[in-house]
Amino acid sequence: MQTIRFDASEFLDDEEVIAEYLAAAMEDDNPEVFIAALGDVAKARGISEIARSSGLGRESLYKSLRPGSKLRFETMRKIVDTMGLKLTIEPATRSNS
Repeated sequence: MQTIRFDASEFLDDEEVIAEYLAAAMEDDNPEVFIAALGDVAKARGISEIARSSGLGRESLYKSLRPGSKLRFETMRKIVDTMGLKLTIEPATRSNS
C-alpha cells in the first residue's frame, strides 16, 4: 500500500474556503497551526507571487512560515493584506452559567 502526503494547499482554491481555513486555524491555542495554515494558503496562491506583492524576499517568506518560526505581526500583516484578506476580532461567546 502506497500513501501520499496530504497537501492542504491543493484544496485552497476559493476565497471562502481560505477564509474558513485560516479562521479555524486561528482558534487553535498553538500559534504554529495558524502559521502552517498561512503557509498552505501562500503555497496555494504562489509563494513567489506573495513574496513579490508583499515586498518580502522569497527566502524570508519561507523562513517566516516554516514550523518553529516566530512570525512577526508586521510580516503576518503584509502576507494577509497581500492575499486580500483581513484579520478581525470579535467578542468571544460566553455561556450563561
